[in-house]
Amino acid sequence: MKNIFLSIIAMSFLVFSCSEDNDDNLQSKGDYENGILVSGEGGPSSVSFISNDFLTIENGIYYNINNESLGVYLQSIGFNDDMAYIITDNANTINVVNRYTFEKLGTITTDLSTPRYMAFANGKGYVTNWGDGMVATDDFIAVVDLATNSVESTIPVGEGPEQILVYGDKIYVSHKGGYSSNNIISVIDIASNNIETIIVNDNPDEMIIDNLGNLVVLCGGATEYDSNWNVVGHTEGSVTKIDLSNNTVISTLALENGVHPSLMDYDNGVLYYVASGNLFGLTDSDTALPSESVMPLTASYAYGMAVKDNTLYVTDASFTGQSDLIVYDLSSKSEIGTYKVGLGASKIYFN
Repeated sequence: MKNIFLSIIAMSFLVFSCSEDNDDNLQSKGDYENGILVSGEGGPSSVSFISNDFLTIENGIYYNINNESLGVYLQSIGFNDDMAYIITDNANTINVVNRYTFEKLGTITTDLSTPRYMAFANGKGYVTNWGDGMVATDDFIAVVDLATNSVESTIPVGEGPEQILVYGDKIYVSHKGGYSSNNIISVIDIASNNIETIIVNDNPDEMIIDNLGNLVVLCGGATEYDSNWNVVGHTEGSVTKIDLSNNTVISTLALENGVHPSLMDYDNGVLYYVASGNLFGLTDSDTALPSESVMPLTASYAYGMAVKDNTLYVTDASFTGQSDLIVYDLSSKSEIGTYKVGLGASKIYFN
């Protein structure tokens, strides 16, 4: 009986220990896990957190944790594993934090010149840099060693490199044109840094890879002015699809003259974009732009957009006070709620 009793105690201890291990594995990575991050350009710049159930809202989380400002003109945040890289373009600075706790871990402050967006591959970070946004010959991609948080090399590219994404062994860069205009996508071979360019419509910006493995680019088109800044014309905005096996344009779906699309995201095989204050949806198999919108947006100034699990998130930006994050249910085409976020709210991320 004594041996049986001891065995029962031992088994109980083992079960209790395993239960503790499982509880440890389920512990949160930080206060800002399982929620939405909204970056605000400022000033001052800020990052806001909204929990997935919308019950917790905290503005200025970087300042709250680190007791320092991000400055002005927070351009974007790049995410790599547990790290977040916060790009402030006018300060030529990237602050590195833990994405779940927002504790500052490092800073990149040298060899950047108006940095914009960041992507990651093979232990490196690739950052688009405008240089002087009015000069066409000083633009580059900064290659960052993520182990040392230092720029190890640069790759010269055309004017106004903007969004950047990595797919396979290539880097794709849209060239919005800095303070002017451009109409190319750069394709950079990661191993060799060789560059190929693809001509698209004016002002390409957001890019996604669709479920068919094609690159889809939203081109805003350009507004043309005379010497007195009077509008004299427009170039076509478009949704352009590119075959990545040979870097050729498959299709260019142009919007009406004078309509300049902005903001794009992709969810469950549907490409969403904004034009003239309305949300439009385009499936992978569509060969023409939709004639009707998914829904009108209630935002006065839709400045950022993201879609996840049939839920639409839009920032209604203010540069004089707090902005709003408006959340919509795409199934019912109704507004779920509005939440106060930072000044000049521009980008939405899921943590």
